[in-house]
Amino acid sequence: MEKPWGGRFRERTERVVEEFTASLPFDIRLWKEDIEGSKAYCRALMRAGILSEEEGQKILEGLDEIAGELERGEVELDPSWEDVHMLVEGLLRRKVGELGGKLHTGRSRNDQVVLDLRLWLLRTIGEQRELLAELRRALVRKAEQWFGILAPGYTHLRRAQPVLLSHYLMAYNEMFKRDSERLSECRKRVDIMPLGSSALSGNPYPIDREFLAELLGFSRISENSIDAVSDRDFALEYLSAISICMIHLSRMAEDLILWSSDEFGLVELPEGFCTGSSIMPQKKNPDVLELVRGKAGRVIGAFVSLATTLKGLPLAYNRDLQEDKEPLFGASDTFQGVLRVMVPLLEGLGIRKERLEQMASGGFAMATELADYLVHKGLPFREAHRIAGQIVRHCEEKGKDLRELSLEELRGFSELLDGDVLLWLDPHHALRRRGVPGGTSPERVKEAIERAKEELGL
Repeated sequence: MEKPWGGRFRERTERVVEEFTASLPFDIRLWKEDIEGSKAYCRALMRAGILSEEEGQKILEGLDEIAGELERGEVELDPSWEDVHMLVEGLLRRKVGELGGKLHTGRSRNDQVVLDLRLWLLRTIGEQRELLAELRRALVRKAEQWFGILAPGYTHLRRAQPVLLSHYLMAYNEMFKRDSERLSECRKRVDIMPLGSSALSGNPYPIDREFLAELLGFSRISENSIDAVSDRDFALEYLSAISICMIHLSRMAEDLILWSSDEFGLVELPEGFCTGSSIMPQKKNPDVLELVRGKAGRVIGAFVSLATTLKGLPLAYNRDLQEDKEPLFGASDTFQGVLRVMVPLLEGLGIRKERLEQMASGGFAMATELADYLVHKGLPFREAHRIAGQIVRHCEEKGKDLRELSLEELRGFSELLDGDVLLWLDPHHALRRRGVPGGTSPERVKEAIERAKEELGL
């Protein structure tokens, strides 16, 4: 196949080189964006008087026909085409002859590919922010459904203090809210129209770039042609944003794996999202959640891959930048797949209420309340902390829980401990005391749920 740049060369490109350098197998997914950009550029050439009305209409009709053929899978993806841009141009020239070659006037694959990537990311980010909103809605619905149920709060994977189960769920809602905001901020830097930068120095023809931006739905145009074609920081920022979100998803998956184990027994995973063992009949394995946890590494790896590619590149365009697409597409597909599976998994999640509430108040989770009671009676906190620690040690030695101690036993550690201390050892009392903004009191958690419902249109 004749190369569009073949005039400089006497020898044909080796087949092994075509196969090695071809990006068509993975950048073919940009065909819609490439055709959209080509149609807009055709109109800009018509506006500049470089294409006549008749020529422009023939090219536009040809591009529409190619779009239909690609949609129906009728095009052979031969690696000799090199990439999606040359594929579309080559098919166009077959349809309209040498007129098709005019479409590339002033345009380079360098500004063409970055345009396609930006168009693709704009749409992808919009879709993924909506999936994140669905994930948050699932969390908020569960928080409302299970409002008032106690849960053990952990630090260092040891029981620490009781919280509302809804407060725990709303913690992940906050994380995913920030993830959505990060994607929204990233989208602002994706929303820059690079077409007209040409190879690196700018388009030498009177192309109206503002007109192109309007046709393609961009808010603004790039300010520097070298920067426009040589950097992929917008893609790196996107990978950073979804890597952080995948870390949050992985942490939630880990919590659910632990909480659904026999040792914790706090939640029940929907069977449709678990698998069994080929040898052990009793197993109900959390494979989906384990894969979510594992796939976080793939997305983080994609960020590292692109960052490593970019870090040593001189300006302007270098072929190394072809290596941006596979990690970008792979990470995006992985992220989107995780979001799609986590929403119905959360919707089908069940809980073991009695076990949750038992764990919330057991294991000396009320020890801080004991110290706070003594502070309420006038002791400095450090002294109150020391006495509460002595009481915990006494309970461990006697094999008792705090609430099993008699008032007489408690007063042996401090005369400040009166009959009302038993109220302070009630976990519901502990929750009500935490009424600061952001706290786990029922009032504050209810407010948080209502705010989220309003934000998410529930």
